Amino acid sequence: MNRRVKILNLPNLITGSRFILSGCLMLLLLQEQTERIALIAWLVFSIAAGSDWVDGYFARKYKEITVLGKLMDPLADKVLVATALIMLIPIDRMPAWVALIILCRELVVTGLRGVASSSGIVVDASNMGKWKSTIQYIGLGTLIFPTGVLPIPFLHQIGLAIVYVALVLTVWSGIDYFYKLRRIFLEDERS
Repeated sequence: MNRRVKILNLPNLITGSRFILSGCLMLLLLQEQTERIALIAWLVFSIAAGSDWVDGYFARKYKEITVLGKLMDPLADKVLVATALIMLIPIDRMPAWVALIILCRELVVTGLRGVASSSGIVVDASNMGKWKSTIQYIGLGTLIFPTGVLPIPFLHQIGLAIVYVALVLTVWSGIDYFYKLRRIFLEDERS
């Protein structure tokens, strides 16, 4: 029996909530960073980052994978990461050049995906890309977390070091993605 999947299903609603949570995160990081505001911002970011795993879990479990979900999920991830990166710059927790490199990679990969998709080619996210996202979330979450809550010395420096690791993986996975697509396009031209 061919079951039609509804567009407004639980996984897509969870993905959509990530856009709303990104807006909330922006508003929280615009505030003076008291311990309370920073903790709320960290909770919002953590819930949004966790929803990235939850929406995929429910989509696979209930076989509710949709074209809209495939489009929205990576876009919601990029909006969340971009929000955190950009909003951490004015509060001196993120160097602008790091944010720029990460955001440029995301734009280039999104463009490459669009070109590939228009040619009927789908390139799945690599394990390196998934590691990159996870490490980005951990690093950004650490940078958002208020330093006075836990007695961890150099908490934000640790977070920045994690973001630097994510930066390396971001560039590496972007180059890997480019070469995978290049190889696919070359094979496609030969056949």
